[in-house]
Amino acid sequence: MSNKVVTTAQQTPEYIAAQKIQTAKRRRIAFFRHTTVIAIVILVLLPVWFVIATAFSGQESLISELMPEEWSFSNINALFNEKGIHYTSWVKNSVIIGGVTATINVLIGGFGAYAFSRLRFRGRRGTLLSLLMVQVFPSFLALTAIFYIMTFITDYFPTIGIGTPWAVIIVYTGGALGINAWLIKGFFDTLPKELDESAMIDGANHSQIFFRIILPLALPALAVVFMLSFIGTLNDFVLAKILLGSESENHTLAVGLAQFMAGGAGDYDTRWGAFAAGAFIASVPVVIIFISLQRFIVSGLTAGSVKG
Repeated sequence: MSNKVVTTAQQTPEYIAAQKIQTAKRRRIAFFRHTTVIAIVILVLLPVWFVIATAFSGQESLISELMPEEWSFSNINALFNEKGIHYTSWVKNSVIIGGVTATINVLIGGFGAYAFSRLRFRGRRGTLLSLLMVQVFPSFLALTAIFYIMTFITDYFPTIGIGTPWAVIIVYTGGALGINAWLIKGFFDTLPKELDESAMIDGANHSQIFFRIILPLALPALAVVFMLSFIGTLNDFVLAKILLGSESENHTLAVGLAQFMAGGAGDYDTRWGAFAAGAFIASVPVVIIFISLQRFIVSGLTAGSVKG
């Protein structure tokens, strides 16, 4: 009896009109969402496409059309074959410096985060706040002091001084205990301390607990820190320009590619084609790292945001 009443009510003109209004409203909302997403995707991918099109256009200048007149590998060939351009060395230096720096940053940040999360000692809170406050000031404020210190190191230890990759690695890892420790600590705080206590009952010390229990569970947060450190090192220009010296073979990608933007004041005129080709190839290591760590990134970015 009730089913017949419901069926009859659903067939009334008022109900049908209300359903049509709701359907039209849902369609408008869906259309707006899809349009917004498509517009954002276009805005994000359009600059990437212009870089790719300029790289393979065979021209020295930026293209003004969506499609180049002809496709050519001349800009890429110039990077690897033209005299005076050490693109292979730039890539190698960037990958080595970025990989070593990111690895050390993860270890230093992990050690500091474990101490702040699991140990209780005098000055713990003050040290945490101090590390956070240091991050407020941009790194270029310390350029003069950094250059003076590295000049002093170069005089006594030239193998790790200015003009060597170790110079920038030392400077990059010098501030690793700041934001990295805070990020990893937030994740460590979500891990139950009962794991540590159980391991201690079995005779494990803090070193064994850290490497065998905490680190494997903290891979998402560590992966995010590694990726952010690698990308930040790869994109840095100012410190690398100052500390790597004037020898082109010692430069990273950011410093090396800047030579193409000299605008006639340096060794090269402004060469947008070669610059775009170099930037396009330089994105490959970042994409590889991102794909390799993508299963950790989603959970790692939100790790430690909620204590449970």
